[in-house]
Amino acid sequence: MAEPLIELKGVSKSFGNNVVLDQVDLTIYRGEALAVIGPSGTGKSTILRIIAGLLAPDSGEVFVQGQRRKGLVDDAQDPIGIGMVFQQAALFDSLSVDENVGFLLYQHSRLPPRHIRELVNQKLEMVGLPGIGDRYPAELSGGMRKRVSFARAIMANPERPSDTPEVLLYDEPTAGLDPIASTVIEDLIRDLQSKSGGCTTYVMVTHQDSTIRRTADRIIFLYKGKVQWAGAVSEIDSTKDPLVRQFFSGSIHGPIQVVG
Repeated sequence: MAEPLIELKGVSKSFGNNVVLDQVDLTIYRGEALAVIGPSGTGKSTILRIIAGLLAPDSGEVFVQGQRRKGLVDDAQDPIGIGMVFQQAALFDSLSVDENVGFLLYQHSRLPPRHIRELVNQKLEMVGLPGIGDRYPAELSGGMRKRVSFARAIMANPERPSDTPEVLLYDEPTAGLDPIASTVIEDLIRDLQSKSGGCTTYVMVTHQDSTIRRTADRIIFLYKGKVQWAGAVSEIDSTKDPLVRQFFSGSIHGPIQVVG
């Protein structure tokens, strides 16, 4: 059996009177590709931020490699590194690609700039963007900015090997991209899973059908704050679950309430 890397046990989160997560249990296993899907506003991105340690649950527990997390990521070091790729790439517009990808090393390591640039170039090559370190985000297409954010997420600090990302969290990695650019990103996500220096385990939030089918092995379906269905990607078209069937058909008729 695969090793559990991250476990959420009875996790709940509310924003005001809006209960986003309600007693959610979730286990992420080493080496798996997990997609978290469901209608908009059902807590998918909230789960990613709780896993990343950027947001604390109101109740419940988070375990990282068997160790209970107390507080947020800045309060205590997790036993494994967790990287996050944000939906809008979240690059610093005033910094070059080199400075964006190597940001943490430039700010929090004693490595010489020349060494950092070498490490940055290695990561840029891994995402198919060699030789663009001197460009700025405004000079890149949407797909290129996404790939630069991937390079930043997998950047490792040789001075602190324990910080090397072992799990990647993707928040809508193909949102806003055309079908061809989406395919490039989907292929890259799978490629990084198998590459040395990439990340063998990832969790992805996405609405896009092709991204779910091409990059995930297992799916959990969130609705009304709870995990309503879990299964393999191969079960999408055979399941009788009405929520899953409505979601993938895009029908306005079914148990998922259409807002507006």
